[in-house]
Amino acid sequence: MMDSGCYQLRLNITRNISLIVGAMGVCNFKKGEYCYTGSAMKNLQSRIERHKRKDKKMHWHIDYLLAHSSVQLVEVIIHPSEKKEECDYNQSLINKGAEIPVLGFGSSDCRLCSAHLLKTNKFILP
Repeated sequence: MMDSGCYQLRLNITRNISLIVGAMGVCNFKKGEYCYTGSAMKNLQSRIERHKRKDKKMHWHIDYLLAHSSVQLVEVIIHPSEKKEECDYNQSLINKGAEIPVLGFGSSDCRLCSAHLLKTNKFILP
């Protein structure tokens, strides 16, 4: 089985929250449905299992959000690939009207996307 590719984390934030996200400082998130798009070009399954754990060292922006008690991981969608396609999946949601809740969230190493966390409202992901 291929252990590289892109993944999308469907999240539900059950109430409005504010939290400190590393060097980004205080970030505000409104109650609702979100999608975080990431990639792992090796050890994809390990990355996803890490995201599912609550007890971990805070490394990525998404770690801070997932650790919050009002954030539920609803579903993990995996897109196996040998190519880095996370921006394609992320841009597809933006093109469908998804909102960018926090500029730069999850996209500090990306030149194409303003954020890799999107507020998705009622969108159904592939």
